[in-house]
Amino acid sequence: MSPTEDTALPASIYAPIWALLRRGASFLGRHARALTIANIFAQGGIIVTGAAVRLTGSGLGCSTWPQCEPGQFAPEPFGASSLHPYIEFGNRTITGLLMIITLALAIAIWNTRRELRWWGLVPLLGVVGQAILGGITVLTHLNPVIVAPHLLLSTALVWQAVWLALTYRNAPRREGKCIKGPLRASLLLLGGLLVLGTLTTGAGPHSGDAEATQRLGLDPTEVARAHALVVWAFIGILAIIIWRVRGDRSEGDRDEVRKAWIVLAAVTLAQGAIGYIQYFTGLPEIIVGLHLAGAATLTGAHSAAYYLLKRDRNKVLAAR
Repeated sequence: MSPTEDTALPASIYAPIWALLRRGASFLGRHARALTIANIFAQGGIIVTGAAVRLTGSGLGCSTWPQCEPGQFAPEPFGASSLHPYIEFGNRTITGLLMIITLALAIAIWNTRRELRWWGLVPLLGVVGQAILGGITVLTHLNPVIVAPHLLLSTALVWQAVWLALTYRNAPRREGKCIKGPLRASLLLLGGLLVLGTLTTGAGPHSGDAEATQRLGLDPTEVARAHALVVWAFIGILAIIIWRVRGDRSEGDRDEVRKAWIVLAAVTLAQGAIGYIQYFTGLPEIIVGLHLAGAATLTGAHSAAYYLLKRDRNKVLAAR
């Protein structure tokens, strides 16, 4: 065998593999927009399933991590076993599905939108961080100091998922006067109400497991009141934004700008109503679950409004 043939042999072996990888990347690139939508629903869904784990007392249904029990990856049925291990393991399984979606999304964006490559990696890195935080949460027996960042990271990933989907398809933004200040204020207030919401939950009765009684050393009533004050401030700044943009439009027939602030206003009012209902009815599990689902919906609605109500920087520069 000649030296030329010897060096050509590895190429002949790896060429079909590289061709298959390229075809796979091309396939994902053609479905990148669909993957951005799947990412939104999956990121929001993990909040809902996490709430189910917490509110059914299944937080320690699997006693360790990454295995469910020492020596076994998945829960095994026993005569008197409860559903708690399956609920907890189901949440872990959905996290694995989310990791697949975000990996596919990262590959798709990397191959189709060069300027968004690094933003496309954020969901994947966030899910890896979530898995690690989830493991620490179990190993620390649902310490509320760990559970709170676990939820906050999920809401941040929902916000980024909606922003990424709109940015990827270059959704038409608002045409009108600058409202940068109120928009930034709304973002800060959203962060504040989410943080205070997690603190309220961390100080409340729903620890996620009957044996995990450790709670934050805060007065739940006082934290809930502070949370409500920030919600009212958020509603106030939202009213200012709506007044400023009420006559503005976006390009195209869909007029997504008007839809964005209408949806955000409706979700905000509904979420506020659910919050007061759960407070005055003693925090029933089903209402708390709805409130957590509402938190994911509110975060996504705000992200859409934040993107669509900002003016297009390129058009502003071109008009000068």
